[in-house]
Amino acid sequence: QVQLVESGGGSVQAGGSLRLSCTARGDTDSTNCMGWYRRAPGKEREGVATIYTGSGISYYGDSVEGRFTISQDHAKKKVYLQMNSLNVEDTAMYYCAAGSCWLHGAFPDKYWGQGTQVTVSS
Repeated sequence: QVQLVESGGGSVQAGGSLRLSCTARGDTDSTNCMGWYRRAPGKEREGVATIYTGSGISYYGDSVEGRFTISQDHAKKKVYLQMNSLNVEDTAMYYCAAGSCWLHGAFPDKYWGQGTQVTVSS
């Protein structure tokens, strides 16, 4: 089992930045990728970014490409999501996830955190 704990959400004005953190605990050797999803009210869950923890290769959803950056501290089992140029459409609950990713561009979906709220105001 892997436990994921997110932090760093909050409220920010449009154009601002936030950084989310996710710490993994437990049997992390059973996973090879970590990532972030989000779900806005009335919308489906969306994959935001994922990083393959061994290679450091990352993938992004189209709506955040160029504005968000996923990174990791492999030794500390932490993944970060730096979010810049935030807009109101980025308002959502953000979830950290971990799992095994074997296909190009795959997102993890086996283990989930509780989520952290990001609210962007105009």
